[in-house]
Amino acid sequence: MNPEITTYIGYSASVFIVLSFILKDVSKIRVVNMIGCICFVIYGIFNGMLWPVIIPNGLICFIQIYHLLLGKKA
Repeated sequence: MNPEITTYIGYSASVFIVLSFILKDVSKIRVVNMIGCICFVIYGIFNGMLWPVIIPNGLICFIQIYHLLLGKKA
């Protein structure tokens, strides 16, 4: 993949993560943070399998999904 596009994916991931700290509604925080984590996973994959980036962000993404689904049931 084009290194420039990969860089933009990384920057957009950072923007989503920072944006999630600005929001007040917990479900919106989780969704925006999850988008950032997905972008970081994509960034890690396209940048040469950066496992220290892929693993924690993948786990956080699954945690966000879990809490979003659990929150709707409760």
